[in-house]
Formats: sequence, structure tokens, C-alpha cells
Amino acid sequence: MDVIKTDIDGLVLIKPKLIADKRGAFYKTFHDDVFRENNLNTDWKEEYFSKSNKNVLRGMHFQLPPEDHFKLVSCTQGKVLDVVLDIRTKSLTYKRVSYFELNGSNAYQLYIPKGCAHGFLALENNSTMFYKVSTVYSPEEDAGILWNSIDFDWPCLNPIVSDRDLNHLPLEEFNSPF
Repeated sequence: MDVIKTDIDGLVLIKPKLIADKRGAFYKTFHDDVFRENNLNTDWKEEYFSKSNKNVLRGMHFQLPPEDHFKLVSCTQGKVLDVVLDIRTKSLTYKRVSYFELNGSNAYQLYIPKGCAHGFLALENNSTMFYKVSTVYSPEEDAGILWNSIDFDWPCLNPIVSDRDLNHLPLEEFNSPF
């Protein structure tokens, strides 16, 4: 697998090797040695997936310390525009936004460091996202940034957004503990 640094410190794009033949395709999504060689966390505590219809926007999510976590995400079916925001005040990439197309065909993964908010826009129906996280979900530390308050031009005028995500603080009002 190829491990590619991005323009946000600690955010890594992982491109698995594809083995394809007449039966279909095979992707290796995790290799402990490769992750360790690239100083990526390998101690996962929880896994889950979400399925979204076209124009569903989820985000911008993260967990507060002490339950903040590394996250590994991929799109196993459909297509999403995946967006990451650095909210680490001492980071050289503070408030920087990066985005990537993840889909079931390319099998790309994003390794998201602690202190980054994550969200995505489903570009197709039945877009399925798979997540691995380094801490267990904690409702008390669950947090987010209002999706349309970040420096990003979402390619959907009227996304479908949950009430929870509509009630997150705008970035300019968020006092980051990171």
C-alpha cells in the first residue's frame, strides 16, 4: 500500500494495492508493519459503518480529550467527498481544510489524526463509510464544528444534514482544546 502525506500535518492518504481478475477485486486495507513504519496508530478500539443517500452531509465530527481519537475511514460502496479540518491551535496547518474523493472502486483510506474534524458529503445513493477509531465513542466528549462555517465550498446547495450537525458551533466560536 502507498502511504501519502497530505497538506495537513498527520493526515495521510492510504492507497491500497489492487489485485483484480475476472472474479473481481481484492484490497489489503491494513498491514501492521506498514502502519508502524509510518508512525500510524494501530490500536483500534471500535469499528462502525454508515450508509448515506446522495446529498447527505455528515460532519464535522471529532471527540474531545481525553477521548479524542485517531480515525481510519474508507468508502466501501458508492462515492463521497471526504473533508478534514485541522482544529489543533498549535499546528502549522491550523484551520486548513483538505478534501478527497473516496469510493468503492479506489478503496482509498484516510488516516485522520487527533485534533482534526471529519465530515463527508455522499455523492451517490448507498454510499457506505467504514470507520476504525482508537477510542470508544463517548457521548460526553462527542463534538463537532458547523459544516458550513469552515473554509470549504461544499458542492451541494441544500445538503441533507441532521439536527445534531446543524447545532454544532461555528468554527469562529469554537474554543479548541487541541
